[in-house]
Amino acid sequence: MASGGAGANVTGTDGSGFTVEAAKLALEAACGEVGLDAAGARLIRLGSNTVYALAGGHVIVRIAAPEVDLAEVERAVAVARWLADADVPANRLVPGIAQPRVVQGHAATYWESVQDEEEYATLPELADLLKQLHWLEEPESLWLPYFDPLPKVRSGLAGLGAGVRPDDADFLRERADQLEAEYARLDFVLPFGLIHGDANIGNVLRDRAGRAVLIDLDGFALAPREWDLIQTALFYDRFGWHTADEYESFVDHYGFDVMNWPGYEVLADLRELMMTLWLGGKAGAERKAAEEFARRVESIRTDGDRRLWQPF
Repeated sequence: MASGGAGANVTGTDGSGFTVEAAKLALEAACGEVGLDAAGARLIRLGSNTVYALAGGHVIVRIAAPEVDLAEVERAVAVARWLADADVPANRLVPGIAQPRVVQGHAATYWESVQDEEEYATLPELADLLKQLHWLEEPESLWLPYFDPLPKVRSGLAGLGAGVRPDDADFLRERADQLEAEYARLDFVLPFGLIHGDANIGNVLRDRAGRAVLIDLDGFALAPREWDLIQTALFYDRFGWHTADEYESFVDHYGFDVMNWPGYEVLADLRELMMTLWLGGKAGAERKAAEEFARRVESIRTDGDRRLWQPF
C-alpha cells in the first residue's frame, strides 16, 4: 500500500455521507479516464480521501470526497512533484498522467505504491526525514497555506455528529476557548517554515528498497516547526504508543526535544482536542468511533489516563 496508517477506516461511510458505493463508482470512472483497470481494487481507507490499491499492487488511487477543495488536491500534487525534484523520499505520482482529474464531482489522483506488505519505518527515520524537510525552502509557486489549528478546531466542533451528547459538546467548546487563549500567548522557538502537517510514525512507510518515505502530503503548510514534533512527543508522553528509548532516539536524530519547550502542554492539548473532534464527527455513524470518542472526552474532562485511548 502507498498510504494509510493505524486504524484505517474501511466502514460503510466516513461520517459525511461518502459511502463505499459512491467511492467505488468514482474509482471506476477515475480508472476509466486513464486506461487503468478498477477490477479487484482493494479499499484501504474511506474518508476525506478514499484510498484504493489496484490489483497488481503497484498503483494507488485516491478519491477525494465532494467537500474537499480541488485546490487542496492540486497543491498536494504540486508538493509531490517538488519533493521528487528535491529528492526527498516521499510518495511519488504515477508518471504520464495529468492530474488531478475530476470525475463525478471527485478529484482523483494516482500514486505509485510504496510497498506490498504494510511496514512502518522507525522514529529515528521519521526524525531524519523531518530534519531534511525542515531545511528546505519551499518555492513560492506552491502557495502553501499558513497552518492555524484554531479554524480546524472550530470546524471540528461544528461537525460533531448526532451521537454526541450536548454536555460533551459544550465541554469541548469551553476547552477550545481556553486553548485558543493559551495558544495566542505561545512563544515558538523553532524557525517558522515548511511542515508536513501530520508528522507521525503512521505516515512514514518503508518502501520495497527498504527506504523510509513520507506519505500523506495533503497537510503541507507553513507554520512553526514545533507542530511537526508534537505528535511523536504526545504519542510517547501521554498515550504510551512509543517507548522512552524510541522517543529519545527521535530527539537525538532531530536535535530538539519539544517536551522541554514551555508551550508543549498547550500544543499537546490542542492535538488531543483535534483527534477527539475528528472522532466526534463520526460518532453518529460508527459505534466504535462513538465509544472511543466518549472515552477520550471523559479522560480530558477528568484528566484521566490517556493510555486507555485506542489508535483509530
